[in-house]
Amino acid sequence: MCGRFTLTLDLDGLQSSFPGFAPPAMAAPRYNISPTQPVLAIPNNSHKMEFMVWGLIPGWSKDPSMGARMINARAETLAEKASFKSPYKRRRCLIPADGFYEWKVTPGSKAKTPMYIQLKGGQPFTFAGLWEIWHPSDESILSCTIITTAPNEFMAGIHDRMPVILPPSAWEEWLDPQEQPLGSLNHLLAAYPADQMEAYPVSTLVNSPANDRPELILPA
Repeated sequence: MCGRFTLTLDLDGLQSSFPGFAPPAMAAPRYNISPTQPVLAIPNNSHKMEFMVWGLIPGWSKDPSMGARMINARAETLAEKASFKSPYKRRRCLIPADGFYEWKVTPGSKAKTPMYIQLKGGQPFTFAGLWEIWHPSDESILSCTIITTAPNEFMAGIHDRMPVILPPSAWEEWLDPQEQPLGSLNHLLAAYPADQMEAYPVSTLVNSPANDRPELILPA
C-alpha cells in the first residue's frame, strides 16, 4: 500500500526535476499528501502537470466517494478489475514525489513506527499511476491512483507492498497516449531496485493528515 507521500519541491525544483512537464503556478511543497487530497499528476494526454484527486473515481461510478477506496491499484490485477482495466489501457499517468511513508510494525508489539522512504540522495521520482475523468453532469473531476507491487528486499522489512516507481527511462513508454493491449506494459511494473532506496523513522505527527510541514520528514 501507499497511503501518504511527499513532494517538497517548489516551482523551480519541479521544473528542473521533471523537465518537459510544466507545473501549475499554484504548486507548493507538500510534506504529508493524503488520500482524497489534490495531487500533481502528469497524464498521458498532456505534458502538463495537473491537479487530480487522489483516489480514482471510475467513469461509471454514481458516487465520487468511491474514489476514497481506490487510492492504490495492485499491479497484478490491473487487467482484471473493472475500475482499472480501461485506465490501464488508455489513461496512464506519472505522479511526482520525493518520498513516501509506511508504518513498520515493531516485532512483539502492536506499535507502529512511521518510516520515511526515499531514493538514496533524496532525488525526486515518479510513481506509476492511472487516471480517470468523472463527469456525471456539468462538472468533471480528474482523479488518479498509485499502482503498487510486491516489495523488494529492502521494503519487505517495512511493509508487504510498495508503490511502483518508474525511472525516467520508462516515462515515455508509460505516457504513450495510444491505447495499449492489456498486459503489454506489465514489464514496467516491477519493484524498484532495493539498493537504491533508504528509510528512517519519523515523528508520529505524520499520523494526522492535518499536519503538513517540514518537520514531518526529519529523523525521529
